[in-house]
Amino acid sequence: MSERPPHRVGELTVQLADTTGAPLAEREVEVAQTRHAFGFGSTGFELIAHANGERDDAELVEDWLGVFDTATLPFYRGDFEPEPGRTQTDRIRATARWFVDRGVRLKGHPLVWHTVKARWMDPLPLAEVERLTFDRIRRELSDFRGLVGSWDVVNEAVIMPVFENEPDGVPNAITRLAQQRGIVPFVHEAFTVAREADPGATLLLNDFDLSSDYERLIERLLEAGTPIDALGLQTHMHQGYWGEETMLAMVDRFARFGLPLHLTENTLLSGELMPAHIVDLNDYQPASWPSTPEGEARQADELERHYRSLVGHPAVQSITYWGITDAGAWLGAPAGLLRADGSRKPAYHALQRLVRGEWWLPPTRMRTDAEGRLRVSGFLGDYRVTAGSASAGFAIERSGSDSAFAPLVVR
Repeated sequence: MSERPPHRVGELTVQLADTTGAPLAEREVEVAQTRHAFGFGSTGFELIAHANGERDDAELVEDWLGVFDTATLPFYRGDFEPEPGRTQTDRIRATARWFVDRGVRLKGHPLVWHTVKARWMDPLPLAEVERLTFDRIRRELSDFRGLVGSWDVVNEAVIMPVFENEPDGVPNAITRLAQQRGIVPFVHEAFTVAREADPGATLLLNDFDLSSDYERLIERLLEAGTPIDALGLQTHMHQGYWGEETMLAMVDRFARFGLPLHLTENTLLSGELMPAHIVDLNDYQPASWPSTPEGEARQADELERHYRSLVGHPAVQSITYWGITDAGAWLGAPAGLLRADGSRKPAYHALQRLVRGEWWLPPTRMRTDAEGRLRVSGFLGDYRVTAGSASAGFAIERSGSDSAFAPLVVR
């Protein structure tokens, strides 16, 4: 089955010239896509050690870059700043530069969250917690400006003011602050601070609670003028694939806000499914949770259906798969596209066939006309045209056929 959703595909005429302005008429050239406009993402956590020269993960690098073009980097405060002022800034910045050098877009996750907490903040007065929280937003957006282009500013705000599941029994500082300030004023100020710190960043509100509670929170925030650029929707499907109908009905509910939708955290299992009676996914962590042949076949089928349906929805702008490998996977679940030994599952091949096959323009020989013009059709995104030893980049940015000519100097 081959599907090219019309809203994802465009046609552009470029007019090629050399550095003197002379058209490259009747010339054989090569055109290739270099990146999708749509964000095909995964976590970049697994490559931090490699990017910092601590380990050689060349095969994992090849697998990761063979499918994905957008990475989520970890900014969980409890890990990022385990002690006041002792941060992982240099290490994560080196990782960010490594990804950017390879054409990968980046998102930071998250700036404000009540989980993976900085325990040293818990006993502080609320006024100090507030200052530290907003200063943290300013610091990260300043330190990573030009590298990290989007941020989960607030994560899981629906449950934030009532969160009680603390392993140490000590109420966390962020929940106390959300209770005291009120969730709407608190989230609004977090976004306002983020916008001031980096006006060009894409700012997301992200949540796993996709109920009407999240919809009402979004409504209240938008009424307050909160500068939200996109909505993050988490779909960890450890208990089974929801199916296209249920997934698209959920997407439609959030599309009504008129903001781009990012499916920020997606998982599909290649082993035994989590029992349906489990309410909090964190409560189910068996001693062994292997990937199985039957589960891998199911995962591949469901993954392809999942991506086809979401790419087909015009409101969806990005899909992030939550971890390429089973090694170190969240909850120990067999949710990766690679097995723990690094071998590729059928789901990896299925996604690669879509992202870098059916929805991709590989290096293709073409010929300019007498005026140096070349008509290129493909998925929206970035492209490169090469003529001999010279080349130039261009982008197909709009769906449909673009009647204007895009002049391009090949250097």
